[in-house]
Amino acid sequence: MAEAGIQHPRTPVVGVDQRHDSAALHVAGKARYIDDEPEWPGLLHLAFGVSTEASATIEGIDLSAVRAAPGVVAVFTAADIPGANDVSPFAGDDRLLADGEVLWLGQPVFLVAATSRRAARQAARLGAITYGSRPPILTIAQARAAQSLIEPTQRMARGDAHQALGQAPHRLSGQLAMGGQDHFYLEGQIALARPMEDGQIHLLSSTQHPSEVQHLVAHLLGRSSADVTVEVRRMGGAFGGKETQGSLYAAAAALVAHHTGRPAKFRADRDDDMVQTGKRHDFEVDYDVGFDDAGHILGLQVRLASRCGATVDLSPAINDRAMFHVDNTYFLPAVEIVSERLKTNMVSATAFRGFGGPQGMLAIERVMDAVAGYLGCDPLAVRVANLYGPGRDVTPYGMKVLDNIAPELIAKLREDGRYAARQQDVAAFNAGSPVLKKGLALTPVKFGISFTTTHLNQAGALLHVYADGSIQINHGGTEMGQGLHTKVAQVVAQAFGVGLGTVRITATRTDKVPNTSATAASSGADMNGMAAYNAALAIRERLVEFCVRTYGCGAEEVVFEAGTVTAGAEVMTWETLCRRAYLARVSLSSTGFYATPGIEYDRAAHQGTPFYYFAYGAALAEVVIDTLTGEYRVLAADILHDCGNSLNPAIDKGQIEGAFVQGQGWLTSEELVWDAKGQLLTHAPSTYKIPTANDRPDHLSVTLWDGPNLKPTIHRSKAVGEPPFMLANAVLSALGAAVAACNPAAGWPELDAPATPERMLAAIARQKAGARKAGVERGQ
Repeated sequence: MAEAGIQHPRTPVVGVDQRHDSAALHVAGKARYIDDEPEWPGLLHLAFGVSTEASATIEGIDLSAVRAAPGVVAVFTAADIPGANDVSPFAGDDRLLADGEVLWLGQPVFLVAATSRRAARQAARLGAITYGSRPPILTIAQARAAQSLIEPTQRMARGDAHQALGQAPHRLSGQLAMGGQDHFYLEGQIALARPMEDGQIHLLSSTQHPSEVQHLVAHLLGRSSADVTVEVRRMGGAFGGKETQGSLYAAAAALVAHHTGRPAKFRADRDDDMVQTGKRHDFEVDYDVGFDDAGHILGLQVRLASRCGATVDLSPAINDRAMFHVDNTYFLPAVEIVSERLKTNMVSATAFRGFGGPQGMLAIERVMDAVAGYLGCDPLAVRVANLYGPGRDVTPYGMKVLDNIAPELIAKLREDGRYAARQQDVAAFNAGSPVLKKGLALTPVKFGISFTTTHLNQAGALLHVYADGSIQINHGGTEMGQGLHTKVAQVVAQAFGVGLGTVRITATRTDKVPNTSATAASSGADMNGMAAYNAALAIRERLVEFCVRTYGCGAEEVVFEAGTVTAGAEVMTWETLCRRAYLARVSLSSTGFYATPGIEYDRAAHQGTPFYYFAYGAALAEVVIDTLTGEYRVLAADILHDCGNSLNPAIDKGQIEGAFVQGQGWLTSEELVWDAKGQLLTHAPSTYKIPTANDRPDHLSVTLWDGPNLKPTIHRSKAVGEPPFMLANAVLSALGAAVAACNPAAGWPELDAPATPERMLAAIARQKAGARKAGVERGQ
């Protein structure tokens, strides 16, 4: 990160705890979200009329009662869309409003604009739609039987897994099912559109991808992208749920503003939001593993089947990433990974924190546990035996693991977390406790950082230094509570040697930084931080040149430090330099750009380098279960996570803790249930159970691994958004260990996720009976 002839500031702004830029506003309730904006005169409120069938042709629509309802100003159908009826990220198959058929129950069919939100929602229920019903495809089994796929089945392989399985001393097969997950962001889907002059539209949208919303709205209205401006100041959470799903509501608001000439707001009700938007993909996994007496994996076949929903959305990339992460931290000498992407009549599954990585990683962790259960040994010993290492450092997709810190990181957590002593304590507790059983597990994480779609690995920034020394930065990333704006401001402040309070970050806007990628793939700080740094560097170089000309010093004598600039014998405040440079007609504005280097991947062959680097972590979890009821508690969790040279340790620790608890929710309490018609039954907090403060382990320790990124990222930091989500795998493994303690001779229990008390109780009963699910072979 050093540039020849330029001195870097010595006072750190980066790498130290800094408060979130909106922390005080959040606490005071003054942080403004879209629904906090004053309502413009003539504002219309919107609601969708939705399908009550999961798969059907539309034979007729009678909207007379809707139009006659109190407060209704206008009603729109697909026929009223002037451009493309498409809100999909790339496949062109997501409709704003259904046209001719419906593909899932709850799909928007018509759009109501009324003078109040209540009037719009009430009127939307009055539409009379006549259907030609078709049998829906709802389950993975049904989709597989019908060969209903969103794209052909994919295969990634190395070596001859079939031969290795046949020659292995031991062989074991099994299954694992894992459910989806609702994003349950605090701020629901919302968009506010305002018509501007000459047909232009200004949109406030709660989206992770402002540029995609801009392009989709422009195409929908038959306008150019330059006619649509999308603005995002902050979101009240997103987790992937606003990467593509926000486009639906933004496009609806824009359509109404376009037709009526009045501002329009769409704030989805929580129940409607949960029904109308996609979830994490649920998976079914089948594995066949061959191994030796020490637990070394010799051959592995894994089949991943995911329920993708009715349209493509981001399922190809998500399922690809699931394949990428089947190896996790382990070298698999002979492996075949098959991925089925199944199309069903349900709202399409979409991006969620980890983007398929958690599903793939959970599969291999179950394999490790199952092998340990079969051999009657410590699961951690099996994990350590299979870690990547010298001569065993190439992934199934052909990428060399150059930054492998997993062995050292696991060893440190094992020692600091007193794994051996606690394991003995757990064994002693279980020996004396017939009803309550404890479980302990340590699981690692290796997560690839970059968009696996290569062209998305780019970012831009726009930076202004004003004559009074204040700095304004705008970049293409979006703030969803993760502290991205704070980190980017730190990078800029340090580049100029000024305090963080000197830097103001403004709302993300498509008319300031164009053609941006989604804030996703954990790459927000990596890419936007580097783009902002490059913009700052361009201005700083101009200031250095000005100092060299003006004060007759060398470039190496120009030092930016603690709000002061030294240029040879001249010492001045930062504000004084900015004023003098302005008077000397030095440009104090610059764009910055960054493209992640070294990303090359052949998707057809599933070989290449899809990631710039890996982020690592490990978690040690301890649980206790009640074998009579299936209830349990997570007692403790010790986490050691790799952030490289952390840009902001306080924010990173908060992200790690939050990700762990969210992952715990996915694996334990968050159960999505649909009925036989395809209706989502768990569409409110009364029926869908996210973790609460009471579910947080009483002991939760988060420590950052001390070491820089091998790659030259911004200040040698590492991404922290998604990787720690998978630390929660330790919770499911610990629950499995507690169930296994009921009858160790039965091997490792097949415990599906989420491990609700009902599933726990069933697993305990099978374990005590010495039984396993069908399809499991023990030995040869």
